[in-house]
Amino acid sequence: MIIGVPKEIKTHENRVAMIPGGVMQCVRHGHDVLIQKGAGNGSGFSDEAYVKAGATIIDDVEEIWKRSEMIMKVKEPIAEEYPRMREGQILFTYLHFAASKELTEAVSESKCIAIAYETVEKSDGSLPLLVPMSEVAGRMSTQEGAKYLEKPMGGRGILMGGIPGVPPAKVIILGGGIVGVNAAKIAAGMGAQVTILDINIPRLRYLDDVMPKNITTLFSTEANIRKLLPDTDMVIGGVLKPGAKAPHLVTKEMLSLMKPGTVLVDVAIDQGGCFETSKPTTHDKPTYVVDDIVHYCVANMPGAVPFTSTLGLTNVTLPYAVQIANKGWKRALNEDPELKKGLNIADGEIVYKYVAEAFDMEYTDINEVM
Repeated sequence: MIIGVPKEIKTHENRVAMIPGGVMQCVRHGHDVLIQKGAGNGSGFSDEAYVKAGATIIDDVEEIWKRSEMIMKVKEPIAEEYPRMREGQILFTYLHFAASKELTEAVSESKCIAIAYETVEKSDGSLPLLVPMSEVAGRMSTQEGAKYLEKPMGGRGILMGGIPGVPPAKVIILGGGIVGVNAAKIAAGMGAQVTILDINIPRLRYLDDVMPKNITTLFSTEANIRKLLPDTDMVIGGVLKPGAKAPHLVTKEMLSLMKPGTVLVDVAIDQGGCFETSKPTTHDKPTYVVDDIVHYCVANMPGAVPFTSTLGLTNVTLPYAVQIANKGWKRALNEDPELKKGLNIADGEIVYKYVAEAFDMEYTDINEVM
């Protein structure tokens, strides 16, 4: 199979979908790998390293898309990439369809085979291709939030850990999953007073046992969130429903409960965001203010630390990519139930229920396209 890796073109997205070691493994399995010139530079991987691993460097991005049977990316295609997708071509990347009707329609119209990293799912419900980026984004959410709590950045002027005689920042974390736990670890390590909210009691019980003493757990209800907001300095949103639109847990009206300069960090923005007032931002302009509340909603947070993020991502995506390349997408998905759940759109049909529900579009049973 010919595998193409184009350079990411989203603002300040420096990750790359395959490292030289991954190229070497694909080549050993008999596949050809086309890497766009400079695609790995932002993550610290030179064209020369790819060539030594067996890749072919291509300068023209159009050629990459035309020649490749499978395109591997990090982020979902943006508008200028829509015309490059074609019928029967495999697209293996983060897609987050539920956050964009425009992207969903474009991929459907292209009739490509769209396999989303974020919905590949193990039998225990875990999301192996989302975990490393959730770990990165969770840890980054706290350090970014701490920065924007500073007065020159628009925040309240609060030091996360306080000092002797002065209390630390109070941080609410919505969701006790991978994002929430990693956000909480960093916030607690900085000395903040942290509350994790979730609706999963066994999960809260586990977190109560293993997390530091400056982290408390609370069952997530609107009443409990409202009770906490007036005395909170930062809210981190890390709620996820695989493949579906994130629920709005903080409404616009609830902003009035918070002190001016409170910081909201929405890690769920790729799936539409868990604050009603959230809208995607970029690393160029990461924040905006609504009703005196600072919103940080960067949709590709891990892109700011591309070396760490690229290694973490490619560690988990490569085995699945090799499966697809070795067997073809239908056989690979039929033989691997985890990978099968990654299929969102095929031959113009939406086969992932939550994507269809997000936009009230027609849903097709996955077995009809297999």
